[in-house]
Formats: sequence, structure tokens, C-alpha cells
Amino acid sequence: MGEVEPGPAGPLEPPEPPEAPASRRPGGIRVLKRNMKRNGSRNCLNRRSRFGSRERDWLREDVKRGCVYLYGADTTTATTTTTSSTTSDLHLVLCTVETPASEICAGEGRESLYLQLHGDLVRRLEPTERPLQIVYDYLSRLGFDDPVRIQEEAANPDLGCMLRFYGEKPCQMDHLDRILLSGIYNVRKGKTQLHKWAERLVVLCGTCLIVSSVKDCQTGKMHILPLVGGKVVSQRISTVDLSCQSLEEVPEHLFYSQDITYLNLRHNFMQLERPGGLDTFYKFSQLKGLNLSHNKLGLFPVLLCEISTLTELNLSCNGLHDLPSQIGNLLNLQTLCLDGNLLTTLPEELGNLQQLSSLGISFNNFSQIPEVYEKLMMLDKVVMAGNRVEVLHLGVLNRMSHIKHVDLRMNHLKTMVIENLEGNKYITHMDLRDNQLTDLDLSSLCNLEQLHCERNQLRELTLSGFSLRTLYANSNRLTAVNVYPVPSLLTSLELSRNLLECVPDWACETKKIEILDVSYNLLTEVPMRILSSLSLRKLMVGHNHVQNLPALVEHIPLEVLDIQHNLLTRLPDTLFSKALNLRYLNASANSLESLPSACAGEESLSALQLLYLTNNLLTDQCVPVLVGHPHLRILHLANNQLQTFPASKLNKLEQLEELNLSGNKLKTIPTTIANCRRLHTLVAHSNNISIFPEILQLPQIQFVDLSCNDLTEILIPETLPATLQDLDLTGNTNLVLEHKTLDTFSHITTLKIDQKPLPTTDSTVTSTFWSHGLAEMAGQRNKLCVSALAVDNFAEGVGAVYGMFDGDRNEELPRLLQCTMADVLLEEVQQSTNDTVFMANTFLVSHRKLGMAGQKLGSSALLCYIRPDTADPTSSFSLTVANVGTCQAVLCRSGKPVPLSKVFSLEQDPQEAQRVKDQKAIITEDNKVNGVTCCTRMLGCTYLYPWILPKPHISSIPLTIQDELLILGNKALWEHLSYTEAVNAVRRVQDPLAASKKLCTLAQSYGCQDNVGAMVVYLNIGEEGCTCEMNGLSLPGPVGFAPTTIIKDPPKPTTPSSSSGIASEFSSEMSTSEVSSEVGSTASDEHNTVGLDAGLLPRPERRCSLHPMPTSGVFQRQPSCATFSSNQSDNGLDSDDDQPVEGVITNGSKVEVEVDIHCCRGRDLDNSPTLMENPPALCPEERARGLFFGIRRQNSVNSGILLPVSKDKTELQKSPSTSCLYGKKLSNGSIVPLEDSLNLIEVATEAPKKKTGYFAAPTQLEPEDQFVVPRDLEEEVKEQMKHHQECRPEPEPSEEDRTELPEEFDTAL
Repeated sequence: MGEVEPGPAGPLEPPEPPEAPASRRPGGIRVLKRNMKRNGSRNCLNRRSRFGSRERDWLREDVKRGCVYLYGADTTTATTTTTSSTTSDLHLVLCTVETPASEICAGEGRESLYLQLHGDLVRRLEPTERPLQIVYDYLSRLGFDDPVRIQEEAANPDLGCMLRFYGEKPCQMDHLDRILLSGIYNVRKGKTQLHKWAERLVVLCGTCLIVSSVKDCQTGKMHILPLVGGKVVSQRISTVDLSCQSLEEVPEHLFYSQDITYLNLRHNFMQLERPGGLDTFYKFSQLKGLNLSHNKLGLFPVLLCEISTLTELNLSCNGLHDLPSQIGNLLNLQTLCLDGNLLTTLPEELGNLQQLSSLGISFNNFSQIPEVYEKLMMLDKVVMAGNRVEVLHLGVLNRMSHIKHVDLRMNHLKTMVIENLEGNKYITHMDLRDNQLTDLDLSSLCNLEQLHCERNQLRELTLSGFSLRTLYANSNRLTAVNVYPVPSLLTSLELSRNLLECVPDWACETKKIEILDVSYNLLTEVPMRILSSLSLRKLMVGHNHVQNLPALVEHIPLEVLDIQHNLLTRLPDTLFSKALNLRYLNASANSLESLPSACAGEESLSALQLLYLTNNLLTDQCVPVLVGHPHLRILHLANNQLQTFPASKLNKLEQLEELNLSGNKLKTIPTTIANCRRLHTLVAHSNNISIFPEILQLPQIQFVDLSCNDLTEILIPETLPATLQDLDLTGNTNLVLEHKTLDTFSHITTLKIDQKPLPTTDSTVTSTFWSHGLAEMAGQRNKLCVSALAVDNFAEGVGAVYGMFDGDRNEELPRLLQCTMADVLLEEVQQSTNDTVFMANTFLVSHRKLGMAGQKLGSSALLCYIRPDTADPTSSFSLTVANVGTCQAVLCRSGKPVPLSKVFSLEQDPQEAQRVKDQKAIITEDNKVNGVTCCTRMLGCTYLYPWILPKPHISSIPLTIQDELLILGNKALWEHLSYTEAVNAVRRVQDPLAASKKLCTLAQSYGCQDNVGAMVVYLNIGEEGCTCEMNGLSLPGPVGFAPTTIIKDPPKPTTPSSSSGIASEFSSEMSTSEVSSEVGSTASDEHNTVGLDAGLLPRPERRCSLHPMPTSGVFQRQPSCATFSSNQSDNGLDSDDDQPVEGVITNGSKVEVEVDIHCCRGRDLDNSPTLMENPPALCPEERARGLFFGIRRQNSVNSGILLPVSKDKTELQKSPSTSCLYGKKLSNGSIVPLEDSLNLIEVATEAPKKKTGYFAAPTQLEPEDQFVVPRDLEEEVKEQMKHHQECRPEPEPSEEDRTELPEEFDTAL
């Protein structure tokens, strides 16, 4: 694998391997050189690059020890997707958290170490910085808490996609276009004879050509000429962009150019005292604009104040604590941006900058408005968002007559102080969003035109209406809004999500209002003056308690009306005849029974295009009214009481593009739908449709959802429309698709059909406790960026895992998480039993495994894990939920919603918003971190570290019999459905698939235009879900012939396995001698071995997770491995029999299975030693019990144990599960021993693949692989097998064998 080069003995050095060469390194650092291969797909190291056992032992001694992967300079960076790049030797440096970079450099013979974060910029480490401590701090901030786990993660080479060290500064492939190429060439300024050739220094830099003005480039200026199409154009360049270059200084040749007026050095690591450092920038004599944001300066470069020509200076996000007084020398400065620093004050000298017209000090630590603003007369805005201002002093603003705009959003404002009654006539715009104000009186601002005060805690708001034009006061607790005088200029009023019981009177009197949003309040009526306003264009009154709308008398210009989620039983009769401009109407979630007619005349003048009437009480009688709206493009009539849709009416809706009729009682879709030539979306799930509609002839059809219906067949044309992208036929249980039909549908991007169910086995017994349904809809987006994870039988059937992933605008990460997160959880569950630990580690490891894809992209994630509850003896299962981002899970308990998730967004989580502000992120006005995402915790988006973290919120709850269902949904679902409505909508739906479809349909009808995903998991946690045979329940099994073995004793304890996993039963029909020869030679001598007493053995009684077996008397033992090779013929007789029974068919198949053998108590193996000091004795009745083999998997996740037991003769004969011992007669006459054969096959699938050819059994039964016993020969077969058993000698039972042990049962877990 490589050689080890030790250094001198010291505290940093692990034990020296004897084969190591005797070379020494001066720094005392242990270095392992490995020529490590890379993973071509992700450019990360493979796991075979781990160091040896000696190094691992050294690391285990102290958690402060670790290793650092040191990459060479020619190593391709993590941002490169090229797989053909060469890789130098990779060094694994063993060190401690106290080891400085200088010591590692000395040991490696390097000048410096470089650190690259998230495949982006590369920073040179200071000599005193400690690389391993940097890694540990990084992992700790991600969310890892356990020091041992941090040590393990630090040694994982996959971490290189997030954090990587280099011995030399690497050259990033995406920056090759900026590498400088230079030389001496003959150049001339023109093409005529008058222009002479001259030798000049020429530098090619990206798409620019830099030519010196004189032969000696050290004197004179440099001409920077842009290249267009490979040719030099005449104009000179004045702007140089060197952003995101990991520069510590600028190239020296730039100083000789006299044309540079703007220099962009954003996102670098510029230093002060270097030949091209910031202290030398005064040489730029014409420089007017300089951008040094995100350079981690820490100190203001004082020498920049000598560049008197500067008019624009950007020093955002540099960790500046103060400004020097010399900044007053920049008299020409017009724009100064200091956002995202640590400033608390501004120097008085800043007042000298009388030309300064823009000053940005947002996201600093100011506690009050700086007084220097009074001197800066050219400023008209106070931009102080994200600071620490707690008190708003209006008197301070009154002294600043030049200030018109005040931005104090995201501060700590709690109170407002009015020092005098003098009004402010200057402020026109004020932004107070996301503060802690409870009362706000701005009546003194008589010229206020626009106010933003969303997301405060306001109870009362008082304003002056002289100049008010727009008011945004959403998401408060307002009960009263006072504006005086009546705002005659008001055009937009948004008061949604408050506690208003009526629309303010002054709002009814305003004459120019165009937009009124009073949704999510407590309104009981809509004033007539509002609805009949001659200026109102958009009215939002949804989610109130309005019972009726006033009748319209005159024509109104209303264009958008949203009255969803009210108590309406009817709409005004004159609505459509008076509101002729109405284009959008949403009256979903009311109690409408009928619709008003469009017009009284023959020709309709209706302009209605979008009509949403979902979740009402509409019947077939409303359909004729729709004909009066010939311009309808989108029609939603889901979840009503429609039984038919007249063909003649649908024929007239020729402009229809989207039709949703789901959740009704329709039996057919009219054939006249073929006349809707513009239709691209048809949603008609959850009906009684039995005939496939004639939609495959529509030229623009794209999406068809006919799931959960009664379709039996599909008649398709010879050619399908090329536009068809999604066809959903799931939930049609009687639908059978021929191969020809499937071939015709092969070009469809997404075809959803039901999968044929597999036979139920013991490993799926717990699936009776839960079942799920999933629905995902793209909405009006071109792609679906939501993925879901559903594993009903997780960890070998002892639990379930469900997940939801929302990538917002990317589809790659949700799909990656969908494929990998369950496997990561499976690994973490094996390492820890603490739900908080393994859930958190699952998210953090999944975050790492995203690799390069997670550097720039991010995704919300939700994971729900159901498992047996080991902590609470009164509960059978527990539910653990973890999430980041905006996906949420809600549990329905006794009909009430129980939220289990936390929304990590800036608007809904003040603590997270404060954390992001403290980290000095820039939050834009649309409440997004650096303008990218509103989430504060996500998987991926590593380049936004430390603002965006992957650490999840985790909650656990025991599941009880009162828990009915679990709903998982993405952001779009919960934005349009409340928890209560979602639970009530699906509680009475029998099919989980139909339930999830219903939720998505409701969200779309309520206004969702984005991707929406919903998963509904039905829970059956209770005695009725028990599958124990002790409760009279068992898995369904075939009825066979009666047993020949007599069993009298109750169940006795047997030997469990120390290996975890779902145990599979193995009942043999071999003789005692055959068992001894097959098993005795390979089984461990420590195991109790027993004989075989019966040819056909009863299956052990099953126990479910609700009734686990007792643990008393159980002892652990190591599994022994053996290989079974059946020596029986397929007629059930021994292979030594020369004459098979007449009529018995044999196919000569042979099965080899590698299994763990755990023999139960028995007899006939006298030479086998006993494991217990006082072995239990068997009474004569017990001798007839026979031999059971509990076959256990070694690498399973669960800890359930399946132990064989026996039953009384009478119980066995009465139990319906007894028939499972013998088999089910198939249509071809073969007999399939269902349960035991499935268990045997299940173990066979786990057998290792060897060249000797272990048989990989199929997952479902094949009749030709079973022995066939005709009915007329059954008795003869039994007699021969019974005779075979009676010929064996039986040893005398000892007194010790009669000792009975406590009763035990097996469990499906």
C-alpha cells in the first residue's frame, strides 16, 4: 500500500513498524506516503487508502490525535470533474490538535500549507495555525458532538470535498483562463506603413492582451486590450476583475497600467505588506472603484486612504472592528459599503466626506443610529438592517432633514420614543420588518408613503394618511389599524395573518386602492363598499369566517378574487354579470352547493380564466353554468359530489388547459374531452372511472393522473402524442397492461403503475402495522425537485423509514439523498442505540456523502424512523423524526395534529435568524441568506458554511394505539394546508395513496404553483395489528393434510443466537443420521445438539413486536457456520432409497445454503457436549418434539430473536398456521411448503457467491423446484417416513433431562 517514513521519537509518533525504513524527518511528524487512487465520479479518495492497524491503535489512545490528508500541488481540486487528471503521492500526516502548520511544513520540506474549503478558494495557513484543530472545529460546528466520532470523521478521506489541505498552492482548473502567459514580441499599433514594429512585452491574461507602452516594461504604462473573437479591439479596458482568485496580492504588471479605474478583488485573501499587497495600491493613480469585500482583512488598510481618486469603496464582510480617522481624506468618495463587519461606531472624520451619497452599515453591531449621519448631507438613506438597535428615537431622525429612507429591519427594536410633538416632514419610506415591536405610532411622520412592519408583534398600528401609498403589516397580532386622515393616495394594503375582526372603515373610504389582502384574519363579512369599489383590482379574503358576500349592483373592475376557506354556501347571483373583468376566482374549501350563472343574455362576456372550486358540495347541476365561461383555462372541481360531467358541456370548454376532477364519483370522462385541443393536464384520481378517457389523441397533453380508479384496460391509438410526459395509473387494482401496451408507453418520461406484490414472509410481518402512499406533483414548474424515501420493512422488517427531500430549484440532491440516506441510517443504527445520536450522524454523514454535488447545491430533508421501542415498556414502537430545512412531519393522534418537525427558515425561526446574523451573513430583503436560500439548515450548500449547517432537529415519540397516521410534506404543502386541515382531509380516506394524492390536489387548488410532495403513512399500532399465534392470529397459510407427529408439551426455551437479525426457521425432513452427518461435522462443539424425532416438524409459534418473548433463561452463544446440502430426492424420501414412490415427480434440484446453525434441545446425539452445567432433561413426551434449526443472519441490523417452540397436539391441529407446515397445492398439482420454503429461500439469498456455486434462490416460489406428491399417494409417503423414524434407536432419558425451563416465544423482530 505504501511505505512509512517515521520521524524522531516523540509524543506525536505512533509505535514504529518494524518494516519501516530508518529515515528521519526534522519536524517529528509521522508521515505516511500513499499513492492513493481517486474515485473518478466524485474525485474523492477511496476507502482503501486507510492507514494500517498500528496507526489506528495510536489514534485510539487519545482523541486529540488524528491525521491530516496533505495533497500535492498537481492534485486536481475538488471542483474539477475531470477523471483523467494525474495525482501525486498523498501524504497522511499523523499529528495532534496542538501541532502547528510550521511543524508539518518542516517535516514535509514545504514553505507553507494551504487550506481549501468546499472546493472553492485556497488560503495559505499561518505558521501558528493548527490544521487538525481546524478540522475538529469544522466538524464540531457542523454538528458532531462525540470526540471519538469527530476523530473518525476527520480521518475520512471523503471530507476532502469540504475541507482539504495542500502542500503547495494548487492551480484550479476553472481558473486556467486567467493564467498569465507573457513574452517579448514585435507589435505595432496599426496596419499601415506608418506604423512600425517594435519589441514589447506582451502578456495574455484570459481574454485580455496586456502590452507595455515602451520596450522596458518597468517604465511606462501597460495597455490592456480586450480580445474579441481572438482579435484585439481598439478600445482600452478600464475594469479588471480578479475576484475569487485566492490572491494574496495583485499581479505586478497591473501597477504599470494607467487605464485601470475599477478593480474587483472580491473573495480573495489580500494581504497588506506584500509587493502587490494593499499597502501598494496608492500606485493606481486613476483608480476610482475598489471592491475588497470578503477578504478577511480584520483591519482597515490605512494606506487606502491615500488613493484620493476613489469614489467607490467596498469593504463588506472583512471582520472590521473600527475605521481609522484617515478615512476622512477620501474626499471624492461617494459610495462606502461596510456591511457584514463588527463596527459599533463611526469616526467623526467620516463627516468630511460631503460627497458621500451611499453608506451601508447593515449587519454590524450598532446599538443606535450614528450621529455622523447628521453631517453627511448628501445621504438620503439610513441603511442599518441587522444591527442591534433596541429603541427607535424619532427625535434623532427629526434632526436629519436630508434622510428620506430608513431601513431598520432585523434589529432588536422593542419600543419607540417620541421626544416632542414636532412632526417629521422628510421621511417617506420606513422598513421595520422582523423586529419585536408591540405598538407602533408613526402618526408624526406626516409624509410617510410606504411602511413595512411585517413579522413583528404589533397589536395596534397608528399612521398618518396624508401621503400613505402602501402599507405592509402582515404576520402580526393586529386588532386595530388607525390611519387618519383617510389615505386618499393608498393603492396597496396588506394586513394578512392578523387578528382583525373587520375591515377598517378608512380602508372602505379610500378611492384609489387597488390591492387589499386581509386573508388569515377573523373577518365575518366583506363590506359592500369594498366589494363595489371602483378602483379595487385584487381582493384576498381567504381563511376567514365570511358567511356571505354582498350582492353587486353596479359593474366593478375586480380582476382577482380569493375567498377560499370561508363559510360561504352561495356566491352573489350577479357576481359574474357585474364583475366582467374577473379573471381569477378561488372559492375552494367552502360549502358551495351551486354557482351563479355567467350572464342573462345569449352571448357570454365573462373573462374568467382560472376557476378553483375544490372541496365544496357542488353537484352535477353546476356543470352547465361553466359553459358561460368560454375562456376558462384552468378548472379545479376536485373533492365535490360530481357523478357525471355532461359531454355536451365539456365540448364547449375549448380553451381548457388544465382540468382537475379528482375525488368525485365520476364513472367516465366524456369522450368530448377530445375537443379540448389545448388540454395539457388532466387529474382525475380517486373516482370510479372504469373506461380510459380518450385523451391520448390530444396534441398537447403532458400530464395524466388516473390513479385510484377502477380501470381494467386501456385502448390506445397507434401513436401517442410526443408531448406526453407523465402517466399515473397506480391504484387501479384490476388494471392489466399487456406487453404491447407497455412498449407503447416506453417513451413516456414517467409511467407509474402498480408493482406485483411479492409473497409475504416472516421478514415482512411488521408491515401490517403501517402502510404508505406517496404523491408528487410538479405544478407549473418544468421539473420535479422533490423526492421521497419509503421503506416499509427497514432493517430486516423490524421498522420502517420514510423521508422527504426538497431541492427547491435542483433535482440532483433530492435524488442522491433518496438513494443513500436509508443506507447511512442503517450503518448508524448499528453503531448507536441513542436515537438522537444516530439520527444526527445520519444527516451529517449524508451531508458529507453528497461530495461535490453538495458544494453549491442544497436540499431540505426529513427522515422518519419507526422502530421497536426498547426504552418504554408500555409502547411497542417509537417514532424518531429529524429534519433540516422546510420539510415537515405531522402525526395524527386521536384526530389531532402533533407537529414533530421544526422549520429552519429566517422568517419562522428567530433563533436561527439571530445565529445567522451573528455569523455576519448578508440577508437580502427577500429574507434569503446571501440571496440564495431562506433556509438556515440544509444538506449541501457547503459553500455557505457556517451560515447554513446540516445539524437536524430531532424529536422522538412513542407510538400508541391512538396514533392514526403520519403525514410528510415539503414546504409547498404546508404553506397552503394547515396541520389540522391536512389531518382532517385524510383521516377518513381508506387508501394511503389516495390520501396523499388528495393532499397534493388540495394544495394546488389552494394556490400552490410549485413542486408539492406528500406522503401519508397509515399506522395500525394496537392489538388489532398483532400477528402472534398466541392471540389466535397467524400469517395466512395454505391448508394441507394433518400432521403425523404428536406433540403434547407446551413450548420450551431454546438456545438463541448472539447474532442479531430476523431469524428464519428451517424444518428438516431428514433422518437423524443424516442430520448428524451433515451438521455434526461443522457445528461448534460448544452448542447443544439434538436429534430429529419427526419427519415433518411444526413451525414455532410466532410472536410480534407487541408481544415480545421473555428473555429469562436465554443464554448467548457464538454462531457456528455450516453448509446444508439436501440429500433428499424431491419426493421427500432419502436419497439412499433406490425405489421412489410411484407417481412422485422429481426434478433433481439441489439447494446449498450457507447459514448459521443454532441447534435446539433434542436427543440422539449422545456424544455432543452440553453448554449448561445443569442441562435440561426431556420428558418422554418431549422426545417427539423433533429438531428445530434457528437460522440467523450475521450482518442484520435488528436485535430480534426467532426461537422455535412446539405446541400441544390439540392446539396444533386447531391452529390455522399448522397447514403452513405442509404446503399449499398449486394449480399444477405441486405442493409448496409456504412458510418454511420462504424462510429457506430468504436465507439462500444471503449466501455468499462463491465459485463452487451456492444457489441463489429466487425471491418467489417456483413449482418446479418443489417435490410433488399426488393426493392418492400422500398416506403412503407418510407411512414410509414414519417407518423411517421408528427404525432409529432412542436413548434412555436421564433425570437431568426432565428439568423444564421457563416458557419462551419467538418474535418476528
